[in-house]
Amino acid sequence: MDLAEQVYSLTSHFPAAEVYRLTSQLARAVASVPGNIAEGHARATKKDFAYFLSVAKGSLMEAETYLMLAIRLKYVTPEQAMPSMVLVTEISKMLTALRQRLRQ
Repeated sequence: MDLAEQVYSLTSHFPAAEVYRLTSQLARAVASVPGNIAEGHARATKKDFAYFLSVAKGSLMEAETYLMLAIRLKYVTPEQAMPSMVLVTEISKMLTALRQRLRQ
């Protein structure tokens, strides 16, 4: 949720022409991460939960790619994006660790 808040704040400064392009894609990807975690947690089995964690990680990596693109397009500076990129790394590690525990 913290990542989604940060990214929503970042994208509020993107050019208006990007509202239905990169802004929309990035917002959807970051919102999907906690959404998939919640949906997986509500499922009946560990296997289902692990699957949704995998989907969440995919969305996380998608968001990371869009953040890197935003930097390359100069919509944000690397310094502005850094807190979000740090969170991406932390969340990625947490998702990986949780999936590994569910497999045990």
